[in-house]
This record gives sequence, structure tokens and C-alpha cells, in this order.
Amino acid sequence: MFDLKQDWWYDGRRDVVDSTRAALEYLDQLNRMFDGDWLLALAAYNSGPGTVLKAVRRNQAAGKPTDFWNLDLPRETEAYVPKMFALGKLIHSPEQYGIELPEISTEPYFAVVDTGGQIDLAQAAELADMDLSDLYLLNPGYNQWATNPNGPHRLLVFADRAELFRERLTELPTDSRMAWQRYTIQPGDSLLTIARQFNVTVETIRQANEINGSLIRAGDALMIPTASADSSEYSMSAGQRLARRQNSLAGGDRTRIDHQVRTGDTFWDISREYDVSVQSLARWNNMAPKDVLRPGQTLAVWIDQDNTSVIRNNREVVRKVGYVVRQGDSLYRIANKFNVRIADIERWNRIDQKYLQPGQRLTLYVDVTRIQ
Repeated sequence: MFDLKQDWWYDGRRDVVDSTRAALEYLDQLNRMFDGDWLLALAAYNSGPGTVLKAVRRNQAAGKPTDFWNLDLPRETEAYVPKMFALGKLIHSPEQYGIELPEISTEPYFAVVDTGGQIDLAQAAELADMDLSDLYLLNPGYNQWATNPNGPHRLLVFADRAELFRERLTELPTDSRMAWQRYTIQPGDSLLTIARQFNVTVETIRQANEINGSLIRAGDALMIPTASADSSEYSMSAGQRLARRQNSLAGGDRTRIDHQVRTGDTFWDISREYDVSVQSLARWNNMAPKDVLRPGQTLAVWIDQDNTSVIRNNREVVRKVGYVVRQGDSLYRIANKFNVRIADIERWNRIDQKYLQPGQRLTLYVDVTRIQ
């Protein structure tokens, strides 16, 4: 309703500028909806306009006053509005209430800089002479390691770094804004599998390589935009935020199980399977209970260490496992050890050589219920 763009790259609800603009537009709309009554507008901002309108209609039908103080609203909303006005009074006249508020500078804290196109955030931070974590704090709407290729093409930077950033941007060649990797298409590849391998979207690969459909041919080369720094450097990207949340209970008295979502799975089904609450399951994965699950999505489930028998119905529980090849290992031996197929190991790791090397790192997706 308020033009907050949301996609893989960017979430306008987290954007400092866009979310503030949307909030003010929403408040203004609510104020007009309730004929200039700010009490009702704030109540609707908290609990939704439908809730307030229903309460108004109930009072109208009963011949009761329809101002905020006479409406039957949710308890949280009945407290929210007075708290807002009390806070406003305290800030407006702190001396009247014996409060000393700290001085806050009125100098601009940040400036908005037009980047002119997509740019790697690590590179942008270097150009602006800022820590990458500070750049993310000012630009939390960007979910990945770069800005959105389709916009918005802007970054918020510290006010005193804006001019330096603009100057360095003009000196930066267009083809140097992003790091690129050349990839040769292998038999069996699809745009989807390649996108997952490089942590980008299918549309990003299409745009970068001017591909209209989904047809690709083995042997052809693709240019893939990649992060210029290690993934751990982008500590506030959506993936890193999710990883921190999913590991938030590590070191406690619970065991983490990675559940791979299947077609038809719901939060309710999964919570019943592992004997956890829907709310906890959603919270562990940075989601809301009503969010839609995607087949193939991996959810972190934390269960009591003494309750691992909670895995029911012999359903497989797939976990991502890192394995370092040892002296004497073979694909057959590793597949037998983890109860997986040799073909799957080859596919997961894009192995095209016959022999493994000691120290080589492999990624396995293992059903923990089938390991002896």
C-alpha cells in the first residue's frame, strides 16, 4: 500500500528512509480516516483501523460515545495511546516533571548518496571510509552483500563522508562496482542450481548474461556477480542474521536439528513432530508463524538433549554436514558411512575427478536418523 519494495536483495520495511516515509503516510491516512482524531488514529496504528472501526460501530449501535476513552479496544491499545501522549508531554516539558533530558545534536547524522547503480557493500564501505557494519546499520534494508540491481540506487553514509563517497564513486569504473566470477556450465546444471551455488537469484544471472528464458547449454560460460569479501564480513546481511538467530541457543542444554521443509509442511506440522511450540519454531528462524514455508528451506529446530527420541514416524531429518577427506577415503566409503548416494555427493560438490584428495572439503546433506 505504501510502496515498500520487498525482494531477495532488499526489504523496504527495514529501510530507514522508506519505512519512516511509509509510517508518516500511514499515520496521515489514519488521521484523515478518523476525521482528524489523533487518539483514534494512534489506536488504529497500534491495533489496525478495522479493530477501531468495529469498536466505533459497536458503540454507535449501543448509543454510546465513540471517542477513544469510551471504546472497548485491546488492552495493549488502551495502554499504548496514553503512553504515547504521556511520552510527548515529558519530552515537551521535562522540567515540569523534574526530568533532565540529554542534549541531542540537530546536525544531520547521515546523508543520502545516489550510487547510480548496483554496488558491492564492502566496496562501498571502503569508498566511504566506513566500517561495513556501520554501513549496514544505516542501510538495514539491503539483505545481501550488494545493493539491489533494480534499485533503489542509494546509500546512507555518515554526513561527513558523503562528499568523499560521491567523489570516489565518480572515479570508479562501472564494471568495477561488483566482483565477477566466470562459470562454465556443467551437464545437468540449471539456472536455479547455479543461483543457489553462488547465492544469487536466477533473475540476477539472467540480467547479467542477457538471458531471456531458462535455456542454458553445457560448455557455455556465465558471468556471476559475487561478494568481494568473505561472507562473514557481511555480518548484517539476511543470511548472517538468520544464521545468528538459528544458532542462538548453541552451548545450552538443547540440540539443534536442521529440518528440510517438504511440500505441504506447515509450522504446525513441524512443531508437532519435534514437540516444540509454533512460536519458538518461527522465532528460531527469523520468521512469523503465518509466514509461508518453501520446499527445500532449512529450519533450525532446538530440542532438549534428553528428548532426541521425539523424531517421529521415521521421517528423515536432513542436516548439512561439512566433511574433511582423510587419507584412504573414497566416495564409496564416505557414502557408506553417512548412508547417502555417491551420485549425490558428486552432485552436491560438483566433483568431476575420480579420486579425492586428503584435506579436501565436502558438503553432505545427511539424514541424521539413518546414521548408525
